[in-house]
Amino acid sequence: MRKIALALAAAAVAVAAPHAIAQQQPTTETPAVAAQQDVRGGAYTLDKSHAKIIWSASHFGFSTYYGEFTDFDAKLNLDPANPANSKLSVTVQTDSVDGHNEALEKHLESADFFNVEKFPTATFVSTSVVPTGATTADVTGDFTLLGVTKPLTLKVTFNKAGENMAGTYVAGFSAEGAVKRSDFGMNYAVPGVSDEVKLTISGEFNPVA
Repeated sequence: MRKIALALAAAAVAVAAPHAIAQQQPTTETPAVAAQQDVRGGAYTLDKSHAKIIWSASHFGFSTYYGEFTDFDAKLNLDPANPANSKLSVTVQTDSVDGHNEALEKHLESADFFNVEKFPTATFVSTSVVPTGATTADVTGDFTLLGVTKPLTLKVTFNKAGENMAGTYVAGFSAEGAVKRSDFGMNYAVPGVSDEVKLTISGEFNPVA
């Protein structure tokens, strides 16, 4: 079920909320962005050391199980002046699905779930960005899992932009979404293990030099 989380792409992630690129005021945490200065446009790449794709699903109603994808990448092309022109693409390695339990992970990698030998990646490619607030946007894209492509909408929030402690420029985003796994032919244990898998994504992007 993490795979599902992945494509999303994430983020996948979450990373795709260009609308949130409103002008930022400097803070004590990140003083590098001057007041009235626009967030930088252009090509960005994901900082993999500061990114998470977390998935969650109901386990027969007894508990909510949480896991993550640990190997994914994302590219963002940001257009602050025209958010609708921004683009996001995410690729998740499905064999990186992590349930923090070896037996569970082997099952998730099997044909019952992600079938990682036949489908080693899941992808998300944005098709539209629709601003929903001063720092939020709906980022919709084509999500491909198990060879099936369906539309997926991520609720993205722009967190902050500026220089980090190392002096590197960062644009940070968070996102939430949900995937119905049966839409992609992942029907094992439905509905005991919930058909809907929720995604929680957070990531930092750096401009491409």
